[in-house]
Amino acid sequence: MKLIKKELHDFNLSEIQEKIIDLKKEIIFMKIKKITQQNIKPHLLKNKKHLLAQLLTIETIKLNQ
Repeated sequence: MKLIKKELHDFNLSEIQEKIIDLKKEIIFMKIKKITQQNIKPHLLKNKKHLLAQLLTIETIKLNQ
């Protein structure tokens, strides 16, 4: 789910909120896998956290407009 910042700004608020919820779920599942010592790719966890931060920022910007 690689998205470019320009593409992120094109989403409406409800789509952004759905993606935020999905990313939070994915991050939680990855953390659970890490705790149970299953194989995960650490760079994917970092990328998902970064994308989540971007989406939260865009959500805040859209809410304040």
